[in-house]
Amino acid sequence: MPRSYPFLLVDAFTDTALGGNPCAVVLDADTLADEQMQRLAREFNQSETAFVRRSAVADFGVRYFTPAEEIPLAGHPTIATLTALLHTGRLPLPGLEAPLRLQLELLHGPIQVEVLAPPVPGTPAPVWMTQRRPEFGRTHDPAVVLPFFGLSPDDVHPGAPLHTVSTGTPQLMVLLRGPEALRRARLADAAGLDQYRAASGFFSTHLFCLGGATAAGHTFARHFCTPPDVVEDPVTGSATGGMAAYLWHYGCLSRPEFVAEQGHWLGRPGTVHVRLDGTPTNLQAVRIGGTGIVVVSGTLTV
Repeated sequence: MPRSYPFLLVDAFTDTALGGNPCAVVLDADTLADEQMQRLAREFNQSETAFVRRSAVADFGVRYFTPAEEIPLAGHPTIATLTALLHTGRLPLPGLEAPLRLQLELLHGPIQVEVLAPPVPGTPAPVWMTQRRPEFGRTHDPAVVLPFFGLSPDDVHPGAPLHTVSTGTPQLMVLLRGPEALRRARLADAAGLDQYRAASGFFSTHLFCLGGATAAGHTFARHFCTPPDVVEDPVTGSATGGMAAYLWHYGCLSRPEFVAEQGHWLGRPGTVHVRLDGTPTNLQAVRIGGTGIVVVSGTLTV
């Protein structure tokens, strides 16, 4: 017997419709099987689709699927999910006196999320998520990795190692010399990258440089996946968390709060606010924040 599920398409890390990173959010998804969620994520064909469910251990359960696979943690779907829950009245809008604090149960357990009152009535409510404690995995040979993106080892920032970092989802961090190298990056060898990432245990690759796309930003990034996933992700919250941990760990940041920019060259500019808790040698947590805009709402039948 077919069932109906409400869904929303939310642009995350933006306060303007058709900016940032779009995410499909399916509500009341408790009766959807894993295979159905994967097929729906392929049908929506966004970087990720979020499926909101009941939880016995948190305020809500959420599972995140790319068109190809389920992932344990993602940033822009978290912003999109909270925006959708606020938009549909499943969460109350917080007042100025105190933020709304809650937990989301993800694939590997709960995370902390905080919703602030809109700075101006009628504007989007800022959402902050606390990602997993950063973990640094293996380092990589630039001579192996850079050709996957049409680049050479000379394009890497001097002295910057290529390092897998996870704040919930393992991603390969590549700090480049500057925007000129970042502009030249492309997915030059999708098959080779897919084989390498599978053997190396990371999900996707974050290429970035110091200095923003605008005067407001401190970093600028591009994020690459392999088909059937979206090849270039407009704005990537989980990788921004890993990037922040990397930059703090290697002494590339002067202070533990900064603005990360991404998506401008794709025509989908996005802004991620970042806060780090702890010292470079003992980093406890990374928090990322942003706003979302609902652009589509409807009902799907499965």
